[in-house]
Amino acid sequence: MTHVSADFIPLNIAVLTVSDTRNDETDTSGQYLAEALQATGHKLADRKIVPDDIYRMRAEVSRWIAQEDIHAVLVTGGTGFTARDSTPEALQPLFDKTVDGFGELFRKISFADIGSATVQSRALAGLANRTLICCMPGSTGACRTAWEKILLEQLDARHRPCNFIPHIRPAQPVCATRG
Repeated sequence: MTHVSADFIPLNIAVLTVSDTRNDETDTSGQYLAEALQATGHKLADRKIVPDDIYRMRAEVSRWIAQEDIHAVLVTGGTGFTARDSTPEALQPLFDKTVDGFGELFRKISFADIGSATVQSRALAGLANRTLICCMPGSTGACRTAWEKILLEQLDARHRPCNFIPHIRPAQPVCATRG
């Protein structure tokens, strides 16, 4: 029996920019994600910019994953190797399950654009309290790659054979199952 949603299910998605230097006017990555998700039909639930500080990131994301009406959190920035890049260290401890394939696929796709520099990306994703958290580099190009090549399909209940919708709130039966 196959369970696939024929309808688009709009999600409430929060966007977090991790940066010590960006503000509302210069945050092109967060702006791109906010505009892209809304253009697709999802709702921007909240948007914040926090410094690259482990505890500030954890506090903001913890607040969102505790909210029943937040389905996903998109995080941009802090995934590199500089001394201040600490997004993976901040957020990975919150994950109930790690989505290993997100970082792997992101780096594979990014190789076409940036070559071997993709090994320095620590993009990652996980599920926490049935909320999807996706962490990507801070460049607008990297956010575009993640959105257009991965998240656009995986946050759409109509995407086959499966997507993230059954794993986040509200659960919907959308993956094909074999009997």
